[in-house]
Amino acid sequence: MATDKPYILAGVMGWPVAHSRSPAIHNHWIRHYGLNGSYVLLPVQPERINDAVRGLRALGFAGCNITIPHKVAAMPLVDRIDPLAARIGAINTVVAEPDGTLAGYNTDAYGYIQSLLDAQPDWRADAGPVTVLGAGGAARAILVALAERGAREIRLCNRSLDKAQALASEFGAPIRAVPWEQREEALEGCALLVNTTSLGMKGQAPLDIALDRLPRHALVSDIIYVPLETPLLAAARQRGHATVNGLGMLLNQARPAFQHWFGVMPEVTAELRRLVEATL
Repeated sequence: MATDKPYILAGVMGWPVAHSRSPAIHNHWIRHYGLNGSYVLLPVQPERINDAVRGLRALGFAGCNITIPHKVAAMPLVDRIDPLAARIGAINTVVAEPDGTLAGYNTDAYGYIQSLLDAQPDWRADAGPVTVLGAGGAARAILVALAERGAREIRLCNRSLDKAQALASEFGAPIRAVPWEQREEALEGCALLVNTTSLGMKGQAPLDIALDRLPRHALVSDIIYVPLETPLLAAARQRGHATVNGLGMLLNQARPAFQHWFGVMPEVTAELRRLVEATL
């Protein structure tokens, strides 16, 4: 059927990228809101990232998501970087602005915080110490998000202590590095435990950590979403902890990107959750 609505094109750029659930999420919203457009996979090898990002405007894209391994490499290729993305040190969203320039954003921080609020609307970052496991790209966004929300003490544990120390030095207070061997001691008095490592992901070894020192009221969060319940979350649930899996972060980080491109702030509904869960 003919329509006078402009056709809006967006996608996700990564290598590999075939496993991405982003097309399912964004194309669901396009249908739900009656928009004219599409969201596609953009498999781009690392050596072609310059051509690909610079080519977005010529191809008529409203923008794209940026995923592994391009989140840092794409930064110098955009004309403007949002201050939050600059602090995180990575972008996951590119927007083609009306003036022809490209802007880089990072929506992972928003997505993570919103996933906690969806699970616990009264959650507060300053409720007590936070322990974060892992010091990779996802950890960067989560550390910045927690600090900006008012966390007063963030204990950062990573298998390579030097990486944790480097992040703590870069971001400053309230983050401090803790040796991986002290990860269980770091749970004392915590209000939130976050796993950003790949430990517990399908095909990976489980996260080796005893939760005995974690207060019963603490929220336990794992950004992995395959499987939806990791061994960490299963152990936490058995102890009576409230838990949050990685699906909420995945869905919520997509919302502001969709708004940038399509002009609508979409909702995360039970229908969308079921649709994405069916692909896991």
